[in-house]
Amino acid sequence: MKDFIVYAHAEPKSFNGALFQTAQDTLRAAGHTVTTSDLYAMKFDPVSDRRNFTTVKNADFFKQQIEEMHATEAGGFASDIEAELRKMEACDLMIWQFPLWWFGLPGILKGWVDRVFAMGRTYGGERFYESGVFKGKRALLSVTTGGPEAVYQKGGWNGDIHAILRPIQRGILRFTGWSVLAPNIVYAPVRASDEQRQDWLKQWSARLRSIISDQAIEVGDY
Repeated sequence: MKDFIVYAHAEPKSFNGALFQTAQDTLRAAGHTVTTSDLYAMKFDPVSDRRNFTTVKNADFFKQQIEEMHATEAGGFASDIEAELRKMEACDLMIWQFPLWWFGLPGILKGWVDRVFAMGRTYGGERFYESGVFKGKRALLSVTTGGPEAVYQKGGWNGDIHAILRPIQRGILRFTGWSVLAPNIVYAPVRASDEQRQDWLKQWSARLRSIISDQAIEVGDY
């Protein structure tokens, strides 16, 4: 099995960093091939513009989707974008490891999506949802929160965590054909004891050892 982990946290010694390292170690020990994108270490540029391309369709007016379609046809993606596209295209399972920031993706990860999920290459031409480009591949969000679990319940202070994740799981992943696995959510690791954090890492490792048998979930409609 080929796995691709996208990691978005600036501090390697963070709990996100520990989850990222645990995933790599566990999957490799299980015989998987693991590829990673450590976005901060890579200094990945999240700004999406003409730098995404080596080709130009319309030099007078920039419309990203038009340029993406042209680059798909002409092989005109910049080397950093092409590299990320190939990692996605080669994997069986993609994991995103990130902290929930302002009820969504950290800017560097959202920018990665903006640049890498290119029209023509990753969606379009009637290739959406069940007929998406990445049909047959699986995706999994591994997320940490700042607040405790109680505030992320339906009707709770911050609302249902699954509703919060729906724009990502449905609007990005399912939209492009990925089968979505149940998210790995760790609530408020900063408030937990070292013992509790170690237990969470063991639970994450145990799940990943049998990840091949995980079944897709319904992420729900809006």
